[in-house]
Amino acid sequence: MHNFGLYFTTGLEHILTWEALDHILFVTALCLRYQFKDYKKILVLVTAFTIGHCSTLVLSTFNIISVKSSITEFFIAITILLTAVSNVFVKDVSQQKKVSFIYFMALVFGMVHGLGFAYSLKSMLGKTESIFMPLLAFNCGIEIAQILVALVVLTVSYIFVTILKVSFRYWLLFISGIIFGLSLQMAVERNPFSEKKNDETTWLRVSKHKTGAMVCKNFIQSI
Repeated sequence: MHNFGLYFTTGLEHILTWEALDHILFVTALCLRYQFKDYKKILVLVTAFTIGHCSTLVLSTFNIISVKSSITEFFIAITILLTAVSNVFVKDVSQQKKVSFIYFMALVFGMVHGLGFAYSLKSMLGKTESIFMPLLAFNCGIEIAQILVALVVLTVSYIFVTILKVSFRYWLLFISGIIFGLSLQMAVERNPFSEKKNDETTWLRVSKHKTGAMVCKNFIQSI
């Protein structure tokens, strides 16, 4: 149980810390178009994202697939950017089809984020004989964290849209615009195809532990 708690906590921290700004932004961008009344749609959305990141998390942990961390981190930023852009085209969620394109996006983009999750898990596993328990605990931590982020997003949206009477359309575009700006700067800073080549491990550390603070600071100063 001690090891389960360790991996569970690691999963939580992989979402609920400042260093996990990219994952927080992605979940926020996904949930922004919904309100509490759309909880069923959110459950489907979270399920699609879960299936996506679970698949690549498992495959990467077993070394069946392998992608450079610099490339994964870059495309994680791109998934955030594209999700923020997709919110521009949202009009009436209540009229959304049962099988919406956003679910497909959550599934595919979840696969990209799963590769990012795998780096943290693999760095802890070492030569552990059985990885079933660590995988389960780590994934449970991630899921709980994602649900908490979604609840925070829905609560803040409720305060502004329902209580303060801010236009839902304006709220959606305003926050999506901020997320777009942050993710664009992340993508530029993480670009693995630029002329400056960094050591893969160093690049990952800088991206995860410093980029979030610098991106926010620079973006706030720009506005």
